[in-house]
Amino acid sequence: MVIEIDNLALHCEVFGEGEPVLFIHGFPLSGEMWRGAAEALSDRWRCLVPDLRGHGRSAASAAASMARYADDLAAMLDKLREWRPVVVVGLSMGGYIAFEFYRRHRARVRAMVLCDTRAEADAPDGAAKREAMAQEVLKNGSRAAADVMVDKLFAPGVSPQLRQHWHDAMSRNPPVGVAAAARALATRPDSTSTLTTIDCPTLFVVGREDTLTPPAPMEAMARAIRGARLEIIEGAGHMPPVEQPGEFNRILRGFLESL
Repeated sequence: MVIEIDNLALHCEVFGEGEPVLFIHGFPLSGEMWRGAAEALSDRWRCLVPDLRGHGRSAASAAASMARYADDLAAMLDKLREWRPVVVVGLSMGGYIAFEFYRRHRARVRAMVLCDTRAEADAPDGAAKREAMAQEVLKNGSRAAADVMVDKLFAPGVSPQLRQHWHDAMSRNPPVGVAAAARALATRPDSTSTLTTIDCPTLFVVGREDTLTPPAPMEAMARAIRGARLEIIEGAGHMPPVEQPGEFNRILRGFLESL
């Protein structure tokens, strides 16, 4: 369905009925990465799968931020008449947005699942690389970002067909939206101090072979939150929901059932 927010047409898929689960995708991806999990869980939960502004089937804006993405999601929940607290499931950039959503809309968060993400802000060299990517995308199209990202997203054993599928999907995103997201990532706030304030049930999930957000820093984040735990998925890199969907869905279902 299409939802009008901030004069932009944003796309969201809804699967099932029950307690709400909000899925937030990574950069420069789309809600498609969560579709398998949402379908698998739709027997018991209402799974909300948006495309962030500038990604997938949503319209783009020339500027974005973690706060803007978070507020988009809150407004989307209002338009969907979903006022119950949600379980927020975010991967990579989706995790950064989840931290911001928690800070800005704490009453709307029932629990959090933080996948293949980090709490720290970009270092200056990392931010500079994001800006260079934004400029390259605006000049040559979103394929430039896909070329950089695709090998970083997956474990070495993932099939060439899966890699190509996601390379194509990333390449289809509107360049203005990808550039805006890259700059939003470069300027995102540090969320390290947020970790110790999180007082809802929290699960961390990471692929064993993730080189972007490896297991060790994820384990440190889990230790910072009272009662949080970490699950490591074998045979997965930065994209466990699409690399090892059966195991990811089993872990997520177990966490949801525990709430």
